[in-house]
Amino acid sequence: MRQYLNWKSYLVVIALIIVGASLYYTNQLAAKLAVEERKKVEEITNALKIVSSSDNPEGFETQLAMNKLSQNKTIPLIIADEKGNIKDKINIDSVNAINKANYAEQQLEKYRSQHAPILVDYGTGTDYVYYGESYLLTQLRYFPYVQLAIIVVFLIVVLIALNAAHRSLQNQVWVGLSKETAHQLGTPLSSIEAWLELLRDNEENREAVTELQKDLDRLKLVADRFGKVGSTPQLKVENLYVRLQGIVEYMQKRSPQKVTISLIECESDVPVNISGPLFDWVMENLIRNALDALGGQGKIEISVVNQPQQVYIDIHDTGKGIPGHQVKKVFTPGFTTKKRGWGLGLSLARRIITQYHHGSIFVKNSEVGKGTTFRIILRR
Repeated sequence: MRQYLNWKSYLVVIALIIVGASLYYTNQLAAKLAVEERKKVEEITNALKIVSSSDNPEGFETQLAMNKLSQNKTIPLIIADEKGNIKDKINIDSVNAINKANYAEQQLEKYRSQHAPILVDYGTGTDYVYYGESYLLTQLRYFPYVQLAIIVVFLIVVLIALNAAHRSLQNQVWVGLSKETAHQLGTPLSSIEAWLELLRDNEENREAVTELQKDLDRLKLVADRFGKVGSTPQLKVENLYVRLQGIVEYMQKRSPQKVTISLIECESDVPVNISGPLFDWVMENLIRNALDALGGQGKIEISVVNQPQQVYIDIHDTGKGIPGHQVKKVFTPGFTTKKRGWGLGLSLARRIITQYHHGSIFVKNSEVGKGTTFRIILRR
């Protein structure tokens, strides 16, 4: 997991370096192009002055100046007098100038904010040439941001692919581990069942045998659950009250004497579409975690709110609670605060509820020293 996170960090850093270098280099090019455009405007201004003051329109210098003016196809210019009245426009969008009122005046204000005007002194009067940026220079300034957007999209695609690959790897590990666990449990379970048959011959062992049989049946159920991980379970309508009542009775007998597990709020008939064995697995996992948090004494309370579209199941304990910075991590594979265990219980519980039952599971609230409430939402 740490290596995976480092890869994401490296990708982000590399993207930032590329964007930063591109932005710096592009700004340098834009600055140089802006200087060149300023020189070009100054040359155009000189050409305007020559054409306006020439007495010989056919003269070589006048023709050269007119060629210089005709070559400008990119830089927009507005010529204004000393009072700011527009006298001429060059390379200004003619369609907008016709259809939009005060379009030329708006462009003039824009050019004033971009560049200092160039003075044209005719001797008999003075004009000011205001200019904007060429289309090429504008595109060059926007290029780094376009590149940034492309890199962001690329990063998103790569991270999605990495997340998908990571989840696929997790699924393969879980399925392989689960099936191997189910296989390994098969032999000792068969042996225990044979020993129980021998114990049944003695009437004095009846009560103990009954309880041991319950635990053996539970272990068989656990092995069956592990064996089915990776395959899509069959859901069927069951009474949630009956299911929860059975889980509470089973877990209460196997809990410390100072711990009370109770179903405090639940209608007697709450039909839900579930896989019973897998749902039991989720509930038992949450109750075992609550027992660990209680430390040998306290209460675990299960309540159900039955709504037309969905059912809310809250599992509340009066244990030590979860620190705020750990709440978002509890469902992460490998995260655990216990000295033993692989930290897969809650991760598998979330997978069962979200992927198989199309519901949700989360920490509703938790306060250190006061307890934690997990909520399961099952949709009808």
